[in-house]
Amino acid sequence: MRHVRYHAHGGPEVLAVEESEVPEPGPGQVLVRPEVIGTNYLDVQLRRETDRASIWYRDLPGTLTGDVVGTVERTGPDVDPALVGTRVAALSVDAWADRVLADAEWLVPVPDDLDAATASLLPLAGAVALGSLRLGRIAAGETVLVTAGAGTIGHLAVQLARHRGAGTVIATAGSDAKRKLLTELGADLVIDHTAPDWDAQVKAAAPEGVHLVLDAIGGDTLHRSLGLLAPFGRAVVYGASAGDLTSVPVTSVFGLCSLTGFAIVPYRLTVPDQARADLDELTGLLVSGKLRGVIGERLPLDEPVRAHRLLEDRAVLGRLVLEP
Repeated sequence: MRHVRYHAHGGPEVLAVEESEVPEPGPGQVLVRPEVIGTNYLDVQLRRETDRASIWYRDLPGTLTGDVVGTVERTGPDVDPALVGTRVAALSVDAWADRVLADAEWLVPVPDDLDAATASLLPLAGAVALGSLRLGRIAAGETVLVTAGAGTIGHLAVQLARHRGAGTVIATAGSDAKRKLLTELGADLVIDHTAPDWDAQVKAAAPEGVHLVLDAIGGDTLHRSLGLLAPFGRAVVYGASAGDLTSVPVTSVFGLCSLTGFAIVPYRLTVPDQARADLDELTGLLVSGKLRGVIGERLPLDEPVRAHRLLEDRAVLGRLVLEP
């Protein structure tokens, strides 16, 4: 089978399509034949990191994560064999291949009438967006700021914030096309985050402060976002695409504010029932059309270098998927 890996850290050109044996599912696993593979920006950071001390560093050879939607072909020794033949979505740490192993415990059933690329947003992107809003304790009528709003997770967070009762939704994006998309998705105000005064523009629109910030960028963007919070405001960080993991001064939260980090694995482990309920809710919203999944690019599995160039250049609206 085809299998994408890299044997050196560096630019997109280190990605290679290889031939590998079809893996055998172990305990707690299933083997999935993908219809589509949803890509993640995180892999750009993992692929290019050479510093062993960095949290982004991974040993070689490196594999690529993804959200796979497809059919279960085989089950592990302790997994219900009735799963064979079912259509599912699943997060995998080695997803760019013709056959993919996944954790049977967190398979998401995918209805036949749900587009596979859209369904790829369920296991991670939708779960992170909804989980972050829950962690941020969003309340009706509040003002929410979503940075990187046109990204794979951000474009869902903008819509889910509105769905959960936000009074005003402000989003940031770095291109005209992305800002246009966010307006179509229901953001009340969309700001160019490459503008030097982007935070001043947010403050002018929300002079009493922002109640909740969802941030995927980190670094200076996070620091400036904290300065926009209203008293008792909350910031939830679910990514650091800027690659800057510098510390946040304690003074940033002295205004009765709070800062929390969100990650999907601890969320699943700590509140598994809520995490599963989130997946059911997201599926219903996508099927009903109340939540719109934006698929910006579809590429064949044989073009991993082109895929990572698009991701690295942040040239994709919403999600980029691969089709085996």
